[in-house]
Amino acid sequence: MTRMPYPMPESEENRLEALAEYHQIDTPPEEEFDRLVSLAARIFRVPIALISLLERDRQFFKARLGLDVCETDRTVSFCAHAIMGDEILFVPDATKDERFAANPLVTGPPYIRFYAGKPLRAPNGENIGTFCIIDTAPREHFTNEDRKNLTALANLAMDGMEMRRLEAAEVVNATRFANIAATSPDAIICNDEAGRVTFWNDSAERLFGYTANEMLGKTVEALVPDSWRELYEDEVRRLRTGVPMTLADRTIELSVLRKDGTEFPAEVSLSTWQESGRTSVGAIVRDITERRTHEQKMFELAMMDQLTEVPNRSAFMDVLSEVLKAGELATLLMIDLDGFKETNDSLGHSGGDLVLRQVAARVKAVAKGAKVVARLGGDEFVVLMSGNCIGEIRALADEMLQALCDPYVIARKEVELGASIGIALAPRHGEEAEELMSAADLALYRAKSAGRRRYEFFQPTFRVAAVARRIFSRELRRAFQRNEFELYYQPQVATRTKQLTGAEALLRWNHPERGLLPPGAFLEVLSGKPTAADVGEWILRQACLQAVEWRRRSPGFRIGVNLFAAQFRSGRLLTSVQNALAESGLPPEALELELVETVLLLNDDRTLTLLRELRRLGVGLAFDDYGTGYASLSLLKRYPVTRLKIDQSFVHDLTVDEEDAAVVKAVIYLGKSFGLDVIAEGVETEAQRLTLDAAGCQEAQGFLFGRPMPAAEFTAQFLAARAA
Repeated sequence: MTRMPYPMPESEENRLEALAEYHQIDTPPEEEFDRLVSLAARIFRVPIALISLLERDRQFFKARLGLDVCETDRTVSFCAHAIMGDEILFVPDATKDERFAANPLVTGPPYIRFYAGKPLRAPNGENIGTFCIIDTAPREHFTNEDRKNLTALANLAMDGMEMRRLEAAEVVNATRFANIAATSPDAIICNDEAGRVTFWNDSAERLFGYTANEMLGKTVEALVPDSWRELYEDEVRRLRTGVPMTLADRTIELSVLRKDGTEFPAEVSLSTWQESGRTSVGAIVRDITERRTHEQKMFELAMMDQLTEVPNRSAFMDVLSEVLKAGELATLLMIDLDGFKETNDSLGHSGGDLVLRQVAARVKAVAKGAKVVARLGGDEFVVLMSGNCIGEIRALADEMLQALCDPYVIARKEVELGASIGIALAPRHGEEAEELMSAADLALYRAKSAGRRRYEFFQPTFRVAAVARRIFSRELRRAFQRNEFELYYQPQVATRTKQLTGAEALLRWNHPERGLLPPGAFLEVLSGKPTAADVGEWILRQACLQAVEWRRRSPGFRIGVNLFAAQFRSGRLLTSVQNALAESGLPPEALELELVETVLLLNDDRTLTLLRELRRLGVGLAFDDYGTGYASLSLLKRYPVTRLKIDQSFVHDLTVDEEDAAVVKAVIYLGKSFGLDVIAEGVETEAQRLTLDAAGCQEAQGFLFGRPMPAAEFTAQFLAARAA
């Protein structure tokens, strides 16, 4: 017997019969169901949400968000597995689940990784489909609260399906209708053309408190509150005069009255039919109090940032759009924390979350009169204030910076952060929400670029600068393809003898219009580009090839190469180093890779393993710009670095500034204590060299010995006289 490519319920035929009763297959989209999947996508922050109905050989999407197709074959359906049980099917990572790893929806578009589906269970116990959410990235956790929310959404979807099943049943003959209505969980009421009740089921008695004997032959006027009594009387007049009812064949939400006088929200579906030449009216009534409560909760979840308990981006954009549409004067302050990534890495995500909660509390405390305070995401917050008073906004921004820069206490430890603020005025800087947000973002970028812990007001010239940055970014992307990059080399020497020991390879850009550009003009932008890892590999290969040539003249020559953070993320660094050494023939001990502090501050096992593998090759690892950041002594103990590079900012005033001299001596002492070599950067005077030598610093580089220069010039100046 051929094995099915998906599991099959034992009661498959009964399940298909139950599905058929709903008459939903191949029907057009409906607002109610589309609203539910849109709400699910916002609550769970997923790109795809579906209401899927499982037929014999396919699944049909009654509602869909984030997916272009309206159906798929059942053989590739995750939902075919979800309907096998009553609980939520949770797939953290489909690529690691043997049921789905080879599924074409996993290996190809839409590249499903995470899936959670709650069966749509019909009243007869059969699962006719699922309410599911999907992401293209894996998710490790699906909390109990997540499960409750997805179950609530599935119940709302099933309620809608059931209502349509009952509506479909209304078109059958009166006897069959009466049989169905007698067992329906919803109140079903039938009236004649005079408005008198002719049918009143048990559910109506439970819902309204009136028995059938109390209501038969009477009108339903007792159920109508004052809020829509006029509409009711108008509909009755229409019915009596033979004019079609305006509410017929529609489902509406109204408030209705119980016998005890209490009012509750209800969903009412009205239909009319001819019976013995007379018009009859049927009403299906359902108490939607619980649904309203669920919908309100779902709305709050979709509009609130759950971590900080302030409105999220979506809620903020709604408020901002309303303010701008009304033409009100307003000021937008966009706030970004400085140094939060490093704090998050050192404290862990739970500690970082505690910091963000404190940040939200401080922002709200300072911006007491704000229209709204919201979290845009990550460590970015936003405040919307009334008015355009520059003096008041400056005072608020100063107070905000002071509050956010005060230390945070997490687990009895003090954590210091900074903040930068970009400010835009409405409608001066933008009459549309996105335009004003863009202005504030550009001002924030300028504040961070100018040194951080400051605020900047938007200026029109910022947009011009942003356009120039985009053009520059495109030029930079093409530079690698057009071979516009070149390596320069700065000599490294023994501090005492000034004898050449090696060189540091430094990247330069031969811009076709601007000429030779130093690293400071483009390196930060390049580091964030997808091509950064490729450029880094090119630098590594070229430097190794050049070092081999120079070692023929100076056998102990060592080459230093800076690494991009992107090379660590690429997963290719170890292989690229091995290949560069093999292709060039350079001994591993002649290569030194320079690491910046941000790489070491990752402090993760993957990075540690990679660096240990590089050390096992025999490659040296230098800690660049040591002493300028947040690196602790524990990093020197944990990571297998072989050399410390003293930053030039401490060397510049070494001979006249006692504090700089103390830092230099401390770094040299640490190097000796940990068995590490030490090299000083930025040495420009003989006095600096002599001081470093006296302090025990083995090597140095700087303008005193030679500026960065092309390979040919380096050869002529330092190696030409040596025997080949």
